[in-house]
Amino acid sequence: MALIYLIEDDASIREIEEYALKNTGYEVATFERATPFFDKLEDILPDLIILDVMLPDENGIDIVKQLRGSSITKSIPVIMVTAKTSELDLVKGLENGADDYIKKPFSVMELISRVKALLRRTLEEDVKKLEIDELSIDNDRHEVKLAGTLVELTYKEYELLTYLIINKGIVLRRDQIMERIWGIDYEGESRTLDMHIKTLRQKLGDFGSRIRTVRNVGYVIE
Repeated sequence: MALIYLIEDDASIREIEEYALKNTGYEVATFERATPFFDKLEDILPDLIILDVMLPDENGIDIVKQLRGSSITKSIPVIMVTAKTSELDLVKGLENGADDYIKKPFSVMELISRVKALLRRTLEEDVKKLEIDELSIDNDRHEVKLAGTLVELTYKEYELLTYLIINKGIVLRRDQIMERIWGIDYEGESRTLDMHIKTLRQKLGDFGSRIRTVRNVGYVIE
């Protein structure tokens, strides 16, 4: 799952956010100040940053400016968290490169929803072409080819295959797949997923056997 850096000086808020994110399945590293956060960036880059506007050693908007000014960190998505209600403050954050913002106080559900949406959007924008051996997916053309031959898939089959390949080698839980492909409000039978996996395997022929069922958990493409 994604690695998230959380910069928040309020210990109680930081602990709640960290718990919620980890409970959702994300890896989380937390920071009270900007200095250790920038030090950590030199070791490993996160998939997303949640940044409080008011920090003891540096303003959040200035941090975003620095992130966007570096070729290494300019593409990392940033959600700004602010207690300020001034429209000007929110506009400043977005104008300087923040991708989204949340006003305090906010619910845990809102935080998780914003994080998921931004990570999904970023992933979809970044991934243009995917390949595993003889299978290729071209997201610009919305085409799947197997050994150079076009494979006709339904919209949901295409989304499902793309999601599996993006996470190749990672076992995806059934609820993860259902939420990603059919949405959190989907109330249909979970057998829908099994039927899509079955037809996907059939359409992919021998390659379809690489979509493996992990009993009582979900699916993985190898």
